[in-house]
Amino acid sequence: MIEIGQRCIRVEDRFVPRCGLRGGHLQTLFAYFSNRPNHLPPAEDRFFSVEPEVQVLCHCHWHPNRRDRATLMIVHGLEGSSSSQYVIGTANKAWAAGMNVVRMNMRNCGGTEELAATLYHSGMSGDVGSVVQTLIAEEQLRSIALAGFSMGGNIVLKMAGEWGSRAPEELKAVVAVSPAIDLSASADALHRWDNRVYEWWFLFALAGRMRRKEILFPERFRAYPVYAIRSIREFDDRVTARYCGFAGAEDYYNRSSARHVLEQISVPTLVIHALDDPFIRLLPESRELLLRNPHLTVLESEHGGHCGFLAEANGYDGRWSEQRIVQFVNDQLFHSHP
Repeated sequence: MIEIGQRCIRVEDRFVPRCGLRGGHLQTLFAYFSNRPNHLPPAEDRFFSVEPEVQVLCHCHWHPNRRDRATLMIVHGLEGSSSSQYVIGTANKAWAAGMNVVRMNMRNCGGTEELAATLYHSGMSGDVGSVVQTLIAEEQLRSIALAGFSMGGNIVLKMAGEWGSRAPEELKAVVAVSPAIDLSASADALHRWDNRVYEWWFLFALAGRMRRKEILFPERFRAYPVYAIRSIREFDDRVTARYCGFAGAEDYYNRSSARHVLEQISVPTLVIHALDDPFIRLLPESRELLLRNPHLTVLESEHGGHCGFLAEANGYDGRWSEQRIVQFVNDQLFHSHP
């Protein structure tokens, strides 16, 4: 038990790693490279205008009588997409549980660079909010939940906090897995020698995206030696900040973090984090903010890696965090409509 003021919060450690996969790197890499079976029906590909001349692509899977079903919208992490394996795994579990599923691509992701003359970054909560509002208005959805992984986890928490008590009444739950709440500390952790393989992968993917943007929008993006950049912090300082209106990397990290609005979240929210996450850092002050809000539940486990959480397959596929997302959303729906 952790006592915050007059309230006691239990930080649960229910996750037990699969035999032989106890380390954070093993959990992270095994989860990333192992495919999930996909039994989703064909998607409705839908484009949403989130800003003037900016569109994002979502893949929507609808049950009959979609208005009467809960809808789970899933947001991927940095350099991920609607086809990331954790998105596919969560979507399949939600669909099997009777939910509609919307797999969202952040702007430029999932092969959509031509749909926006801008970049994406970890603070673009407005894009998520715009899609949610459009879905509610056009589909007349009665119950919607958000789930985000890593960067997407920060974004959905930030959106919930910015809405605060004015969140749409249709929004019933928010879940963030391995959320990148403390962006500055996590960028520094990525640059540690034992995490350089992750940083190199991100940098290679980001550099490739910048090359594609330069070709598509040469009047906006000037050729830059992006492949010479050696750290995520340097990329964010030289590229993200420059093209997204920030003074520098630290200004970007500070203004884009959900940490500043955690106390304002007013919808039931679940945060899942592993202490052995190789590069996502949750600072003590951020943890305290999470625990202080009575609308938030924190599941912090000793093991799990980054978006890994691979348990033994006891009656399901062992993707513990994906299962917890669906269970949490179902629990909130039951409390709303017992």
